[in-house]
Amino acid sequence: MLRTIREQIQTIFREDPAAKSVIEIFLCYPGFHAILFHRLANKFYRWRVPLLPRVVSQFARWMTGIEIHPGATIGRRFFIDHGMGVVIGETTIVGDDCLIYQGVTLGGTGKEKGKRHPTLGNRVVVGTGAKVLGNIEIGDCVRIGAGSVVLKSVPPQSTVVGIPGRIVRSRSDGEEMLEHGKLPDPTGQTIDDLTRRVQDLERAIQELAAKRERV
Repeated sequence: MLRTIREQIQTIFREDPAAKSVIEIFLCYPGFHAILFHRLANKFYRWRVPLLPRVVSQFARWMTGIEIHPGATIGRRFFIDHGMGVVIGETTIVGDDCLIYQGVTLGGTGKEKGKRHPTLGNRVVVGTGAKVLGNIEIGDCVRIGAGSVVLKSVPPQSTVVGIPGRIVRSRSDGEEMLEHGKLPDPTGQTIDDLTRRVQDLERAIQELAAKRERV
């Protein structure tokens, strides 16, 4: 547990420039509290202790605004930034060094049984308000833009945006950060392409009309 606490503190200092001191993290970071409570609830869950895991989980939800089912498998150095409204389902698997923002849902799509929640690889970033739903796999180093709804598996080293989520970039160049203000807009790009096409057609029609008048 001491190693877990130390790793979480180091992760927060690395990911959040607003973090000023260890005391501040202990007192003021709900993501830090939620992860520690989940580690405890998950132990009780794996030991098949009745009721207590859910009680711990619900107390953490009341205290932090973050709901993590005790059955979820969470990797090392997992950071929830701000965190309010985060929901992580029972069969979710999260790899190491992942980062998610407030309002994220890692959930299911119905009442199916068994594995029904997503699996996130290592070093995945999920932007504010994004929803990752169903038994799908999100590859290593994937970046999911704010507000996206991801319903299909995503290969490693990709950036996903939109509703439903679309792969708009492959980061084979080694890009790491998720620049929320610089994400591509596939819908906007499609509209721009159609607008240019219409303009080209109008210009072609005008040229044909001008030639006919000269004839």
